[in-house]
Amino acid sequence: MVEKKAKKEQTPRSKMPEQAPEVRNKNFLEVPLGLTPEMAMTEASRCLQCKKPACVEGCPVSVDIPGFIARIADGDFNGAAVKLWERNALPAVCGRVCPQEIQCEGLCILGKKGDSVAIGYLERFAADFARENGTAELPKVAEKTGKKVAVIGSGPSGLTVAGDLIVKGHDVTIFEAFHQTGGVLVYGIPEFRLPKSIVASEVATLEKLGVNIETNSVVGATVTIDELFEEGYDAVYVGVGAGLPRFMNLPGENFIGVFSANEYLTRTNLMKAYRFPEYDTPVARGKNVVVLGAGNVAMDAARTAMRLGAESVKVVYRRSRAEMPARAEELHHAEEEGIEFILLTNPTRFFGDENGRLTGMECLKMELGEPDASGRRRPVAVAGSEYTIECDLVVVSVGAQPNPLLTNATPDITLNRWGNIEADPATGKTTKKGVWAGGDIVTGMATVILAMGAGREAADSIHDYLTLGW
Repeated sequence: MVEKKAKKEQTPRSKMPEQAPEVRNKNFLEVPLGLTPEMAMTEASRCLQCKKPACVEGCPVSVDIPGFIARIADGDFNGAAVKLWERNALPAVCGRVCPQEIQCEGLCILGKKGDSVAIGYLERFAADFARENGTAELPKVAEKTGKKVAVIGSGPSGLTVAGDLIVKGHDVTIFEAFHQTGGVLVYGIPEFRLPKSIVASEVATLEKLGVNIETNSVVGATVTIDELFEEGYDAVYVGVGAGLPRFMNLPGENFIGVFSANEYLTRTNLMKAYRFPEYDTPVARGKNVVVLGAGNVAMDAARTAMRLGAESVKVVYRRSRAEMPARAEELHHAEEEGIEFILLTNPTRFFGDENGRLTGMECLKMELGEPDASGRRRPVAVAGSEYTIECDLVVVSVGAQPNPLLTNATPDITLNRWGNIEADPATGKTTKKGVWAGGDIVTGMATVILAMGAGREAADSIHDYLTLGW
């Protein structure tokens, strides 16, 4: 056993092939190119198959990670995909955008003395193989219960709820406000990080299982939750995300050229503005672009601006590199592509010309003080350190908040002081009988996999309610 373990540790972690930075920063094709079957089997052979796998504890949807990896090691790629689908309705998505480094891979035993198993790469490989070859079996659907569930929102939490409940035998209808299914997966995450064809394929799998999808359905406007109950639905899940942008309320914020990341990315991704005029959705193209913020959304906006032809793209962040919340991989990719990080810097106002167009931004240098409520050191302004950055396009990426459209139409659902729905963290139950909620509408902006985890817990609770009662 000792020799076997030592051998696995000596095998280096597989490196994902990628487009070269100087090539990819001019196109919207996916950056990582995927593992070959040989690379996947070699990487899978590194797994120690722990009796008490810590990696599973780090997965919000409790995927049987050693189980699917063992199948890859044996060359049973379809079997690996089926094993993934037992707990994860969107493995091709999660393999691309989950922060594995702080979840499953972060707890991998091999990672304590070397490189952890590339769980995310392997998840992506298995899901892609099954999709490209069309050979994996769909999960079995239980006998129909006669119960109807409405899922509001087709983002990661809504899709998870729909997938879990359809296989339990309930009829499920997803109501999506946009014209395309996928929520933040299609409007927020760029093509070069998550191709829309991947999301469409995952959604198609749910439709094959029997999930009904109604797009262009704005619950709260075209129909209310109470009306859904009147139409015969037995339970409702709210997974509408947090799609209302936040701004910084700085002087000059209304100049032409200051955009929210929500609008900028939605135009580019969901509405395919990067393929204008093939798609009639224009998007602002700046020469000198500044992105405010340092999360994954900020990296997406910065890398998009570079691909849209910017000569320079700067990410301005008020803390240091150590506090940047974006994934390490996203920061690395951004720097490789020519994005410049301006750290310990905070904007104070915007400048514009006589036509109301943005020309620049005033900033203050910052230094780090004591930790704040988030655990990160609080930035403190350095007196007299004002300076100007020339720019003709600014993308504000400092978070988002819930859109009150649905909750205003449902006054008996309790909200917290930020406008998020209050829900039991263990079950997703809201204060309104028969209504559950999860994902960003409850937690505020978080990760895809955490939203899926909330969806899984809610689906289990909804199933219990439909079969056992509230």
